[in-house]
Amino acid sequence: MADVAIVGGGPAGLSAGLFAGKNGLDAVLFDTDKTWMHKAHLFNYPGIGSVGGSEFLATLRQQADDFGVDRKQGEAVTGVAESSDGFAVTTEEDEYEADYLVLATGASRDLAESLGCEFDGDLVDVGVSMETSVDGAYATGAMVRAEEWQAVISAGDGAAAALNVLSKEKGEHYHDFDVPDTATSVFGGLIDDE
Repeated sequence: MADVAIVGGGPAGLSAGLFAGKNGLDAVLFDTDKTWMHKAHLFNYPGIGSVGGSEFLATLRQQADDFGVDRKQGEAVTGVAESSDGFAVTTEEDEYEADYLVLATGASRDLAESLGCEFDGDLVDVGVSMETSVDGAYATGAMVRAEEWQAVISAGDGAAAALNVLSKEKGEHYHDFDVPDTATSVFGGLIDDE
């Protein structure tokens, strides 16, 4: 059983996985690689001069992998439901359990609808924490905003969802930032020596 199950492998889903894994949560992430990010090219984002969307995704996947995210590449989610312990996520291959659920499926709102999330028109209704009307279930990106999508190099919806899960787990507001004194203990051999 994972702490958090994340459905979607675009920037929001991978950010949720990265923030969860980096901060000690056991995360399983389902990535069918159908994100629109492959059509993007990022110019002049904070810390990046120019990078293709596919290259950006490869870096973000590697970061999630480095922090122990159990990334199920190519394993499509066929259903999500509340369970006695949190959430059940079903694929054609298996069923997974998690305490929390992050839906990062782009404009596809089918899973949110089947879970019973409230909608505001065509959009999944979320609060500022990205939590849906279903306790412990979060929705991100295009499913919660009509025609307002962006590539994010800083903390976007997926990261916000993961930070809110971390806050619930720790029982206090949780902030994710690293300082030089803790970098070695958090990142170990992942630190660049440059």
